[in-house]
Amino acid sequence: MSKQTYRVCFCFRRRFRLAVSEAPEDIKKLFNQYSENGFMSVDGLQRFLVEVQKEEKATREDAQKIIDSVKHFHRKGLNLEGFFKYLFFGDINPPLASHGVHHDMSAPLSHYFIYTGHNSYLTGNQLSSDCSDVPIINALKRGVRVIELDIWPNSTKDNVDVLHGGTLTTPVELIKCLRSIKEYAFVASEYPVVITLEDHLTPDLQAKVAEMVTQTFGDILFSPGPECLKEFPSPDSLKKRIIISTKPPKEYLEAKEAKDKENVTERAKAGSDEEAWGKEVPDLKSLKSTRVTDDKNDSDEKDDDDTDDGEKSQHNLAPEYKRLIAIHAGKPKGGLDECLAVDPDKVRRLSMSEQQLEKAAVTHGKQIVRFTQRNILRVYPKGIRVDSSNYNPLIGWMHGAQMVAFNMQGYGRSLWLMHGMFKSNGGCGYVKKPDFLLKSDEVFDPKARLPVKTTLRVTVFMGEGWHYDFKHTHFDAYSPPDFYARVGIAGVPADSVMKKTKTLEDNWVPSWDEVFEFPLTVPELAILRIEVHEYDMSEKDDFGGQTCLPISELRSGVRAVSLNNQKGDKYNSVKLLMRFEFV
Repeated sequence: MSKQTYRVCFCFRRRFRLAVSEAPEDIKKLFNQYSENGFMSVDGLQRFLVEVQKEEKATREDAQKIIDSVKHFHRKGLNLEGFFKYLFFGDINPPLASHGVHHDMSAPLSHYFIYTGHNSYLTGNQLSSDCSDVPIINALKRGVRVIELDIWPNSTKDNVDVLHGGTLTTPVELIKCLRSIKEYAFVASEYPVVITLEDHLTPDLQAKVAEMVTQTFGDILFSPGPECLKEFPSPDSLKKRIIISTKPPKEYLEAKEAKDKENVTERAKAGSDEEAWGKEVPDLKSLKSTRVTDDKNDSDEKDDDDTDDGEKSQHNLAPEYKRLIAIHAGKPKGGLDECLAVDPDKVRRLSMSEQQLEKAAVTHGKQIVRFTQRNILRVYPKGIRVDSSNYNPLIGWMHGAQMVAFNMQGYGRSLWLMHGMFKSNGGCGYVKKPDFLLKSDEVFDPKARLPVKTTLRVTVFMGEGWHYDFKHTHFDAYSPPDFYARVGIAGVPADSVMKKTKTLEDNWVPSWDEVFEFPLTVPELAILRIEVHEYDMSEKDDFGGQTCLPISELRSGVRAVSLNNQKGDKYNSVKLLMRFEFV
């Protein structure tokens, strides 16, 4: 036992013992159950792997590798200290399976959730931050597969910049962004990268973009020709390819820029006061009572991304630019029925703001799901999210939306869910949609109340590592931290819930030993949310770590769960010991 000293006043100090990690009682019981005379043999560890960890294919060789990797063992096998070290060793006992890409990747692109960025070039807020290729590079390194670029004429009208139009954001040259995309596109994943362009260019500058794109990407550019595809190709067939997606644009109007500038003040007034991690993910249960309004003139939204893509809007389009567009975007004239109409002879991309989707979901939920079985739906944050915050991604996913576009440069609970979802399928950026979202004969109804399919039982044993990764006065200047954990589910409305443990005072190694049960009606879309906070009586509780784990890939058994910081980067030492059981 070592001790920590905290200054209370000029002449008085408090000393606290720093507890050492000790195996919880349930872990000791498991050890005793599978050991003899104080040691767990190779055979005992193999039985533990099969019966408790539910690793049915575990062999004696697998058990021997674990024993060899843990230093605290005897020739007879693991002692309790060695067994506890194995369980709490995140590298050899993680909560998610590490078997790489394992989904069927031969289906059309419309059959996958795709890791999608929004305004991928922004370094910060939507109004005044710098535009740069750095956030694009960071997104690609994380596995993001859809990069959005807003392209505008530069100040002299002879070249193309990337910036958020009508704001005070400083521009970056398009060519710089394209070169960075080429360099980093396939660092994290070999599956295709889609570049969605929001185009504000004259035909001569469109021709210049076509030249830049073809020269930069060369043979890796997927260009099927000017006509709409009849069906989207598969991720497998597009490995290490770049895909361009945009609408065939309207005539360029300089007045558009002036109009956008008028909206800047309004956006600023409507800014959210959301804390970076403090606000809870919006509850989807409220969708049932959302008032349905005409969304054709949603005043919060920019409508540049989708307009009628008929011949009238294409007559000024540079032909070489049009040939680059592999995924055509566009919103047909008319109401929701026209927007969501499925054409058997061609596929397209449709975009909706989060608000538009929420409104459409009330009356057209099943129709949206049917549309996304063949076509691509992109959902983007509402215009008043000037702080680069995000929304609940489940609203898009439970309706089959493939491109749920997020501000990757920010952070917060919604973005943590996005990170969690795309830990699936080896982190390749493409997650196969559940079969029920792809059935054409019985279209999934997101509003339907379904029976419970399975129940997840979660035991939160303990946590450790904060005293390694933080200064001893980081959480409290006068005493060790008072930690509590929050555990819950993000999923369809019926499954979504958050629960919390008791708060343990003055302890760097909290041992909660609490059990929670979560009935799941749609486990295929459920994400396990885990957070640790430090209770503060006088101020806002401090952040102590978080992670989100897709239920579809969660491993049963006792697991070491590493926690991340607010931006989603893993701490060096902070982790929880937990048990997961499907009952």
